[in-house]
Amino acid sequence: METTAHGCCEEFERAARLGRRGFLRGLAAVGGTATVTAAYGEAFTSTAYAAAPVDNVLVLLSMRGACDGLNLVVPHGDPAYYAARPSIQVPSSRLLAKDGFFGLHPALAPLLPWWNAGSIAAVHATGLPAPNRSHFSAMEELEDADPGSSARIGWLNRLVGQNAASTPIEAIQFGGGVPMTALAGPEPALVTTDVDSVSLSGYWDAASEAARRASLATLWDGVAGPLGAGARNAFEVVDEFEPVRDGPTAPANGAAYPAGSDLGTALAAAARTIRADVGAEVIAVDHGSWDHHTWIGTPDSGNLRQMADELALSLAAFLTDLGPLAANVTVVTVSEFGRRVKENANQGLDHGYGNVMFLLGGGVKGGYYGTWPGLATSVDADLLVTTDYRSVLSEVVTRRLGASAAAVFPGFTPEPVGAVLSI
Repeated sequence: METTAHGCCEEFERAARLGRRGFLRGLAAVGGTATVTAAYGEAFTSTAYAAAPVDNVLVLLSMRGACDGLNLVVPHGDPAYYAARPSIQVPSSRLLAKDGFFGLHPALAPLLPWWNAGSIAAVHATGLPAPNRSHFSAMEELEDADPGSSARIGWLNRLVGQNAASTPIEAIQFGGGVPMTALAGPEPALVTTDVDSVSLSGYWDAASEAARRASLATLWDGVAGPLGAGARNAFEVVDEFEPVRDGPTAPANGAAYPAGSDLGTALAAAARTIRADVGAEVIAVDHGSWDHHTWIGTPDSGNLRQMADELALSLAAFLTDLGPLAANVTVVTVSEFGRRVKENANQGLDHGYGNVMFLLGGGVKGGYYGTWPGLATSVDADLLVTTDYRSVLSEVVTRRLGASAAAVFPGFTPEPVGAVLSI
């Protein structure tokens, strides 16, 4: 696998530049606002609904690039782990929250208060039902979550389509301008770089904003077809999102997000949105790149340490920021595939198979989960998948959001995981 100077493969860099779904162009934009609709058919939706408060919120955090779950949640009880990774292993003595078999990477220390409180779980040996080592293809498969279907509808889109709200801000993605595959489909969603971008552009005070809004209304109100409908829909999004823009900008409860962190910025925006209670049920965030073909590093330095530091500090700030509201918010992490068991010649790891999923916050029954398959130490050895990732997600959507797993994950029969409590 050819890698770049930054240690990630060319395919992942191409994926990051072009976006996960090149054909998804159903976007309406006014200022920084974008609403996503069906990949085929009408370009935009035209109906807006009043926002309604929701009981529980799902935050999907995608760890793009295929993170190394074996160094984040280390199977110290399996001697093959240490045999396969002589220079990049995490010593058992350095592990946090260690039980008889697993332990956490020391960079995850900021999350220990929540782990110790029983509100963080790690499910190991999870992933797709069959190996897929292509970033493009695996991202698509993971987020469609409907193998064999040509419908091009993501699982989050099917999730928000189960209730009667259908507001364009029921599902939101923060960070980046390209909607993830999981949101693609007939239900509208908001994709924005940040909270303050969800506004009309081209004004400098309240009077000029009103004048610009009146001009745009005159321009688009009588226009038929998808462009006119899209413009009117964008106006509604701006209006419904106003309580978020006008709410407090500073993090609450003394939370401090890491400076210069895109993930921290996106999670801070998610916290502002949740506090405003404007009807967002699903919030998606991308975090990458975890594609570490070179210099995974030691527990104290290297590519993995840098990424894990940002992840842990950002999530700890997010949970602190939410305060009591965290009881109503469940965070789930996904990654398109894991890394090989054996380190390569560049002290990195090539594309693998099984991985770890984290669950944090409301309704989570903390601890380690999953059936351990054992590790081999050959060059091509993988962590095998013993828990389909959809089983983990099914517990979240049924027990926290009251949705139907059969509707969200068609044709799939989930197996019990036990990491999520019922509402």
